Amino acid sequence: MKLNEKLFQGIAERFKVLGEPGRLRILDALRDGELTVGDLVGKTGLNQANLSKHLQLLHALDFVARRKHGLFVYYQLAAASVFQLFDIICRRISLRASLHR
Repeated sequence: MKLNEKLFQGIAERFKVLGEPGRLRILDALRDGELTVGDLVGKTGLNQANLSKHLQLLHALDFVARRKHGLFVYYQLAAASVFQLFDIICRRISLRASLHR
């Protein structure tokens, strides 16, 4: 795929979103399946207001999908492929750490 300015901007915007540890905790919590906001508060340690802001941004950039059922909103990963990037970065961090021992 040939990159152009629009793609560069989209990629940079998504990396910026992934640069926040709280949002990474949310994505990691959703790795095993969909959760409600209340469940995510418990799993991430974020307060509800902060969590809601993060979820709104993650949803706007297609990292998470949501569905409403009764009074609850359920969130899930829009695509598990986000963890391919996580795994690459984790391997690089582990490799670097082992080289500096």
